[in-house]
Amino acid sequence: MIQNIYTQLFFIALLSTNAQAQDEKLNVLSSANIFADMASNIGGDLIDSDFIVPTGGDPHLYEPTPSDVIKVKNANIILLNGLTFEGWINELIENSGTKAKVYTITKGVNAIKSSEYENSADPHAWMDVSNTMTYADNIYSALVENDAKNEAVYKSLLESYKKKLNECDTSIEAKIAQIPTEKRILITSHDAFSYYGRRYGLQLEALLGISTEAEITTSDIIRVNRIIEEKAIPTIFVESTINPKVLNQIAKDNDVVIGGELFADSLDDPENEAGTYIGMMTHNTDVIVKALTANQSDRNTINEDKNNSNLWLYLFIGTLLIGGLVLMIKKLS
Repeated sequence: MIQNIYTQLFFIALLSTNAQAQDEKLNVLSSANIFADMASNIGGDLIDSDFIVPTGGDPHLYEPTPSDVIKVKNANIILLNGLTFEGWINELIENSGTKAKVYTITKGVNAIKSSEYENSADPHAWMDVSNTMTYADNIYSALVENDAKNEAVYKSLLESYKKKLNECDTSIEAKIAQIPTEKRILITSHDAFSYYGRRYGLQLEALLGISTEAEITTSDIIRVNRIIEEKAIPTIFVESTINPKVLNQIAKDNDVVIGGELFADSLDDPENEAGTYIGMMTHNTDVIVKALTANQSDRNTINEDKNNSNLWLYLFIGTLLIGGLVLMIKKLS
């Protein structure tokens, strides 16, 4: 049975290799769909851009499949985030026998170093759009190195994409500025938004650290509960690749609302707004701003309604007391 499976995989690999030989396009394989989308914007129709971790999957916990071996085997270029994001991928590449060139596209990024582990850094550098300019430059260099004859096309697409990235970056800054400074506190499932917070001015608090491999502990829950209480946090956020059960319970226990679903380690389905990198960053920002500003407004409205209700109650009680006094005076006289 096992021998049959490997025989089938061999023939699939052979057919795929033959098909590739007939196709002049570069076969560019990214570890996750976020980077595949970046590559598509810079490579355009000159490349076939694919990715390993399925949409909605968790790259921190991913376990490669036999079909991934085929993808890696047939790739011309493999794009990795690095910074310990894809701890499983080196073994996959080694076992595939691929001749693809491997590129780490965070080269040159100002990484956030881990305060707990030496030689470790937060891998989520793309959550700062200004960092993605570096990602784009690195992808461009990889494409040109393997397809120099189309350098002019890649350069034009790069410049167009970086213009869109710059517009996105500026837009995020303007939107975050709408949130009152004291309310710029973001509680999420895991610590994927530190670069976002550093760039756009939010304080980050997460249930888990930068990786989802760790188990949620009682101390994690106690810490988040304490922050919600001390900072009077009105809203917390779930993430698309992480089970929201614990955060939903925390929201219920603290009588706060879930502000919406954020995307960090994976894009959404292609037909949805967050199905591209720029769309994902725009979606996240819109959800965060709407939730934090709306809750501020809602609390003001609730407080005003409560104060108005109390005022009418006091007037009603006062009227009853005055009426009672008038009746007593009449009876006595």
